[in-house]
Amino acid sequence: MSRYAFMYPLLAILFWAGNVVVSKMASHAISPVAITFYRLVLALTVMSTFVLIPAWKNRQMIIRYWKQLAVGGFLSVSLFQWLSYQAASTTTATNMAVVTALIPLLTLLISTWILKEVLSYGMVLGGILSLIGIAYLLSHGQISTLFAGGVYAGDGLMLIAATGYALYSVLLKYWKMPVPAWQSTYVQAIFALIYVFPFFVGLHDSERQLNMQTVPLIVYAGIFSSVLLSYLWIEGVRCLGPSKNSIFMNLLPLFTALIAVMMLGEQLEFYHLAGGGLTLAGILMAQLLNKPLKTGQLRSS
Repeated sequence: MSRYAFMYPLLAILFWAGNVVVSKMASHAISPVAITFYRLVLALTVMSTFVLIPAWKNRQMIIRYWKQLAVGGFLSVSLFQWLSYQAASTTTATNMAVVTALIPLLTLLISTWILKEVLSYGMVLGGILSLIGIAYLLSHGQISTLFAGGVYAGDGLMLIAATGYALYSVLLKYWKMPVPAWQSTYVQAIFALIYVFPFFVGLHDSERQLNMQTVPLIVYAGIFSSVLLSYLWIEGVRCLGPSKNSIFMNLLPLFTALIAVMMLGEQLEFYHLAGGGLTLAGILMAQLLNKPLKTGQLRSS
């Protein structure tokens, strides 16, 4: 099993890349609120077949951590998914993937604040390199135009979404909830559905209409992106550990760009390769160069 454990995160990132492209395809076909609502309903229906009974038996533990699960449902599902679908209407799938690939780096930075982890040389240098890469990408290779209309609004929304998801990842470690992963995902999805429902009800009928174009997108988002991706990511963490598992997220821009070129007809430009390469190099540097920045403080402690 361990010999092929790398397949878990590899397939998970492939499904994640597909979800980025699906977000782009759905951006002009259905409301971001509607597709978020439908994917949650479908995901909960599928997960109920094998999670509902164990979750009910473990309800005392779940009730004890309901506040944390409620916050998790907002950050990881409601906020992240809604902003992702909203961003897709004003930016490219490739840009969405590269900004999402900042999550490991953002997680490291937020960890220094909440978990009091010591900054490393890799985090600082990698952070600078990643910022240069993302600036190069978002400005389409012209950094001087970054604040002169060269950035899509959706890129900013994706950065907010990525920051929220990074905060969620850190809070999971901070809370240390003794709730099984599947049950945690299930309950968070229930809270996310509660958050989305009032906005869904307020939509016009045309914005939430199901048709031959939107149903396949919802099926992919609900089953592949929600259920299977979660399972593969959980198994990857179990077999490889969280650090090694998260490195595979660096493949997200590459997979998304390839899928977008094949399915959306997007052009793969040099600034995609250069900016994405710098961003990923910075993330790898942040994860691999672990020498503490303040060695003196470590000795004194």
